[in-house]
Amino acid sequence: MVHFVGAGSGAADLITLRGARLLGEADVVVYAGSLVNPQLLTYTKPGCEIYNSAKMTLEEVIAVVKAAEAAGKVTVRLHTGDSSIYGAVREQFDELDKLGIAYDVCPGVSSFCGAAASLKAEYTLPDVSQTVIITRTAGRTPVPERESIRALAAHRATMVLFLSTSLTEVLQADLLAGGYPGDTPVAVVYKATWPEERIFRCTVETLHETVTKNGLTKTSLIIVGNCMGDKYLRSLLYHPGFTTEYREATQ
Repeated sequence: MVHFVGAGSGAADLITLRGARLLGEADVVVYAGSLVNPQLLTYTKPGCEIYNSAKMTLEEVIAVVKAAEAAGKVTVRLHTGDSSIYGAVREQFDELDKLGIAYDVCPGVSSFCGAAASLKAEYTLPDVSQTVIITRTAGRTPVPERESIRALAAHRATMVLFLSTSLTEVLQADLLAGGYPGDTPVAVVYKATWPEERIFRCTVETLHETVTKNGLTKTSLIIVGNCMGDKYLRSLLYHPGFTTEYREATQ
């Protein structure tokens, strides 16, 4: 059996209870290199075989899993955050399906959630944004034209950018050209929830300068949007003048 486990956003204690249990039961762990906090590997039992997938191809990962299955061993494929976001898991699922190897998926806490916690931010504020766009800047990996930063920026929704810290010159230009005002708040969160986490606040028009001045090149999330501003409407959910299924309005 193969368990795909989301490692969480960074801090070793932000893995789920199920994920920690599966790590402790594994005979083989293939983990996503520098993206996964190595402290999580201390949850494994003595004698567990550990492989760093940063140094492996898809074919090599599958070969390890196939050998483990043949030996009747349990494998955990440990991915950063939640494996459904930029985890490159679909291709692994397809290969395991071809081989008839059973697998399941244990969700994790994505770094975009970890970043919000570190920022003490709410991505969806009434009258500001009710939409969160999770995306990346086109680089060595292309992005469909319909999902270009310029196209998405027209919505002025909360935007969370993965894998884009080394491309901020182009990113900044596209955010501005797409429709975000230059003074739109931005936060760059380096290694959200890790012990070495750092937060840099700026605006769209100072994004590239902030990133380059602080030497940020990877392992950072970029959050764009007025959800980090000061103006928003109070939620109706807890408003005394709003009737819900559980209480009557008192005003």
